[in-house]
Amino acid sequence: MANLLHQLYKTKLRLAGLVTAVVGIGLLFAAKYVADVPTLSWMAQWPMSEVGAITLSAGLFGIIFEYYARNESRGIAAEQFRTVIREEAPTIRDVVLDSLAFNADTLKDVASPESLDRIATNAMGLRLEDQALAHDVYTDLRDQVIRAPERWHDVDVSVTLSSWEKGPASGRGSMFVATIRWEYHVTPAASTMRFACVSDLAEYRDMLRDQTITSAWYVGRNGGRDAASSDVFELLQLAVDGKPKKIRRTTRDGAQVYAVSLGATVGGRDVTVSYTYRVLVQRHGHLLYLDLPRPTKGLHVQLDYGNAGIRRVNTLDFFAGAQQARVDHAPASTPAKTVDVTFDGWIFPRSGVAFVWVLEEELESRVPLKSKSPQ
Repeated sequence: MANLLHQLYKTKLRLAGLVTAVVGIGLLFAAKYVADVPTLSWMAQWPMSEVGAITLSAGLFGIIFEYYARNESRGIAAEQFRTVIREEAPTIRDVVLDSLAFNADTLKDVASPESLDRIATNAMGLRLEDQALAHDVYTDLRDQVIRAPERWHDVDVSVTLSSWEKGPASGRGSMFVATIRWEYHVTPAASTMRFACVSDLAEYRDMLRDQTITSAWYVGRNGGRDAASSDVFELLQLAVDGKPKKIRRTTRDGAQVYAVSLGATVGGRDVTVSYTYRVLVQRHGHLLYLDLPRPTKGLHVQLDYGNAGIRRVNTLDFFAGAQQARVDHAPASTPAKTVDVTFDGWIFPRSGVAFVWVLEEELESRVPLKSKSPQ
């Protein structure tokens, strides 16, 4: 396109020079004709011959300049430009890099996502002094965080453990009822939230990677419980900004799924989502694990086990961060039995908190060894 414009410009200059020369020649012929015709003697005083000579000279010199001088001047200008670029390249480079480094919007406008990935990987490689490590770390970060559909903020989780009244109080088949309430701020990526409980382990693992599933639970068939039963898992309530939403439940063999429509008005804005569900947990499994499916900033989890017959609870947090989570147990002098876990930083998806307990009956059933009497 640039070459075509340049050729058009040259053609226009040559045509203008040619027209100017022809006009000059015409004026010279007119001056000669006026001098030979007595009736036109009144025009002899006009300086047509001088104007014609000047016009002819301008046209001829214009054509000559276009053919020779302009090519030479263009070469000189190009060489001067290259010299300036070579001399000022470091300064230009520093200015561009500073602009991109300190203005994220500018960098976003001039670089594609693929280019941004390469820039971030190379920058991390320089800082870590290990390009392979930087590539693996950034790839993992991109897959877990950058491609996550949404991010949760100020997550507050409360868990209450109590004995399951529909089953045995202890021994085989005894269960806890875990009532779990979540509340957090989020800009929803989809208009529907889904909760699932399945008995197929492969399906459960697939659901953990499914970005459309908010929460998934696995209940094996070996325990005699049906994952499709509302006694095993039930979504009790879901609200957006305090307004309850309708819950739809579907079941099939060995699975159940709850779906909740958030409404068309929540798209693109920050809302407060809260929901409560109930799930059965084996007492002698000694473990309750809460999984975080989205990147999360700020987490508080409280476990209340006052009515569960638990002597003590150990806490394991799986947070990959420079800072440590704060774990607070209720004082032994109070009747409350609670554990609070708090983490203020960012948490990667698939991180979580595990509560491991020791039952009262397990400690009471231990009989101390009696020393043998001397014979």
